[in-house]
Amino acid sequence: MKRAGNLLIAVMFLLGTGTAFAAGARTDDSLYQALGGKAGITAIVNAMLTNVADDMRIVHYFADANIVHVQHGLVTKFCAITGGPCHYDGLNMVDTHRGLHITPAAFNALVEDLQAAMAHLKIPLATQNRLLARLVPMRNEIVEH
Repeated sequence: MKRAGNLLIAVMFLLGTGTAFAAGARTDDSLYQALGGKAGITAIVNAMLTNVADDMRIVHYFADANIVHVQHGLVTKFCAITGGPCHYDGLNMVDTHRGLHITPAAFNALVEDLQAAMAHLKIPLATQNRLLARLVPMRNEIVEH
């Protein structure tokens, strides 16, 4: 379970995104539906976390993670930012990543792991790009300059 426990930073990379999609601002659930709803998002998150666990470029960031918390947080956040019925009330990205020295390369590695997960699950490229566009704003909150 050590490998699974190494995934906290993946959640931290992704959980702080989509503030424009907070409860009450959500009007379009088409991306949520295109991803397969909560079941589809759960499959994407699980595949991404598996990729992260095998990714020597970033796995060291996750040494002490609680995999249950990580998985739940990512599913909830992805659900919320895609227009689904979930409400994410976790920590913001700036506070979560302060002092972790996240590099642009580490951030990009996580995105690659997410893209590989979606490709494996045969998510259409246009749908993948719609999700990634919702995640892009968090980069500046996570990567240390």
